[in-house]
Amino acid sequence: MKSHFITSEEQHNKMLTAPMKGLILKISLPLVACQLIAVIYNTADTYFMSQISTSASAAIGVTYSLLAIIQAIGYGIGIGCCSNVSRLLGEKNNKRATEFASTTLVISLLTGVILCVAGLLWLDPLMRLLGATDTMLAYAKDYSIWLLAGAPFQCASYLVMHLLRSEGEATLSMIGLLLGGILNVVLDPLLIFTAGLGSAGAAIATSVSQLVSFIFLLYLFQSKRSILHFSGKAIVADWSIIAGIVTIGFPTTCRLGLASFAFAMLNNAAGIYGDAAVAAVTITNRIYILIRYVAVGFGQCLQTVAGYNYGAGNMERTKDSFKWACSMSTVFCVIAAALLAVFPSEVIGWFRNDPAVIEIGRTALLFSAATIPFMAYSTHTSQFAQGLGIRLPATILACCRQGICFVPLVLILPSLFGLTGVLLTQPISDMLTFLICIPFQKRIFSKNLVKYEHSV
Repeated sequence: MKSHFITSEEQHNKMLTAPMKGLILKISLPLVACQLIAVIYNTADTYFMSQISTSASAAIGVTYSLLAIIQAIGYGIGIGCCSNVSRLLGEKNNKRATEFASTTLVISLLTGVILCVAGLLWLDPLMRLLGATDTMLAYAKDYSIWLLAGAPFQCASYLVMHLLRSEGEATLSMIGLLLGGILNVVLDPLLIFTAGLGSAGAAIATSVSQLVSFIFLLYLFQSKRSILHFSGKAIVADWSIIAGIVTIGFPTTCRLGLASFAFAMLNNAAGIYGDAAVAAVTITNRIYILIRYVAVGFGQCLQTVAGYNYGAGNMERTKDSFKWACSMSTVFCVIAAALLAVFPSEVIGWFRNDPAVIEIGRTALLFSAATIPFMAYSTHTSQFAQGLGIRLPATILACCRQGICFVPLVLILPSLFGLTGVLLTQPISDMLTFLICIPFQKRIFSKNLVKYEHSV
């Protein structure tokens, strides 16, 4: 694989001088592809598990809450490191950026081990807490055991993926994830059906695929194909690194951690109406997440570009990065929402051909389609604040969608409107989050992006 790998100086100049529209588009495409590949891991599991039974389909929704916990912590560490590294590279402090990267790799692996041990020790109560019923429990436990076994490599792969993105090498990150995504799709039917492993086979496929992605991405670093590299000598016992990771990564951990909490609450609320309701909610969430992750991919590009320019003091380009990323992402969301509104039954039926699941899922998809066009703006406002290191607004906005707004709604709406209230909870929460983001975004532009205006 021969190609020209960009130098630190070339990367610095590109981030600070390339036309913003083309720069956002070029970096976003592989990032969006990475997000779509990431969704493949769980969407593939959802599809193949749904072919087993409605209870198995519902169980994958329970295990997704567990996956969201691992992602919350792994992504939080990765984003926290990535934001610091982007700004350090913008300042041309490559030595400190390498220390951040190397030290954080150790932190990621150790964190994954802790998650694995804790999850296995309290597996049964954890599955119940996340919404597993008696009919789902066996499927959920078989899947979760192997998912937890792969937690250390999942956390580490999230870090390496984000570090490649932090220096603008999103294509390399995409290649590593693509390798794992294809492997997961191939292994799922082989292990679930051919080997007869059922839900355990789906989890083994996911964990093996994550491990392969991690090894490949780590190879790219150790072969020095990137600006950064991991080095034992660069690992430092520096509490400021941990503090930098935690404070910047905390909004992401909140956002994804609350996603786990929200899924668990939603599963418990839907579980009252049977496995078909939980399966419908699970499938709808996978589709919604597929679209949302595209927006998140644009937002990760935004964080990298905005972080570079903010670190270099170029506030006009920092503002432009937000405007272009938000515009492109919104166009995609509008198109996706239109397609879901036209073909809701067909989309649900592709996963599970159960009349009850299709009927409930159709209604849920139509509710979601009404708010999807507003998704990009609210997602990017939170990511933008996070990428610039504006911590309090980033944390508040990250907690809105599946915390501040979601929790009261999931407690109130089902009691008022029954199953319809369950299905309305997330769309209404998304709309409220959009409205809350507007004053925050305006304040960031007017207060935080003026100090060094025109200084470079």
